[in-house]
Amino acid sequence: MKRLTTAALAAALALAAGGAWAQEHVFKLHHFLGAKAPAQTDMLEPWAKAVEENSGGQVKIEIYPSMTLGGRPPELINQVRDGVVDLVWTVNGYTPGLFPRTEVFELPFVFRNDPAAANLAMFDMYDEYLADEYKGVEPMFLHVHAGQAFHTVDKEIHTPADVAGMKLRIPTRTGAWAIEALDASPVSMPVPDLPQALSKKVVDGALIPWEIIPALKIQDQTKYQIEGYDKVRFGTTTFQVSMNKARWDSLPEDIQKAFRDASGRDWVAEVGKIWRDIDERGIKVATDAGNTHVTLTEEETAAFAEALEPVVDRWIEDVTAKGVDGAAMVEMARKLIDENSSAMSN
Repeated sequence: MKRLTTAALAAALALAAGGAWAQEHVFKLHHFLGAKAPAQTDMLEPWAKAVEENSGGQVKIEIYPSMTLGGRPPELINQVRDGVVDLVWTVNGYTPGLFPRTEVFELPFVFRNDPAAANLAMFDMYDEYLADEYKGVEPMFLHVHAGQAFHTVDKEIHTPADVAGMKLRIPTRTGAWAIEALDASPVSMPVPDLPQALSKKVVDGALIPWEIIPALKIQDQTKYQIEGYDKVRFGTTTFQVSMNKARWDSLPEDIQKAFRDASGRDWVAEVGKIWRDIDERGIKVATDAGNTHVTLTEEETAAFAEALEPVVDRWIEDVTAKGVDGAAMVEMARKLIDENSSAMSN
């Protein structure tokens, strides 16, 4: 009877403390897009749920969209490094030069058209090639989107010469280099500022993926969406979901494992597929609104590849001057993207 009473009491206490137990490890995840943006609904929320389930209810991840905890998007990386927040999802390029090694995956025609393969290549290269630049944080996972394409207010593009003289928004320095290589002017701004910049003709267009179209109603400020042959894009953007390093180090092994198990190779491959699907939904919104979706021919795409090759050379020269073997990184990134793309198609 005593044993039964003790068991019943323990069960009652566990039930009463259920909420508290579920709150044992609470994390605030801060990011710059809205709560209904696919980045949150399709990626961050499923990932957070997986971590919580892996932890047996010990972890709770609270997502704060739209910079609701304060600051501007470029401040996210310092917010997590300083421990102001526990987790962030942010664009590496919002802090130019801070993640130069990872930029190899942003380069035009290093990244071509396969976000899942690029994510897997980053995963495979992380320990040996990338980890040194993530001091102060513990990356949960790195990823890219489906790649930069041209969105223009009123100009159709088919050749590099068509881009010359335009003012185009880009969030990364590698993207800025691509625009400069095309004799155009890059304009840096966080993506939430883009609709107003387009409507006021502060910029003539942007080099961004399709996925952002619905969230920011880009179809209302542009007439043309232009990409290369076979969905080839002109570079991409790298992102990270990272935790404050001190917070990570303080976690017990089983909680760390809950995060790691939700953030492995299968997940980063899935993230690539998620962003490809989001991208397809985005371009449909534009074409349904009457915009023109231009797909370049193979020959036109090859002309852009030739025009943008100096961007790769510029990056190699830049990082080599800082003691990084840029040429070897480009070679390895291309090799692993090809291998992972082939593996996923089989």
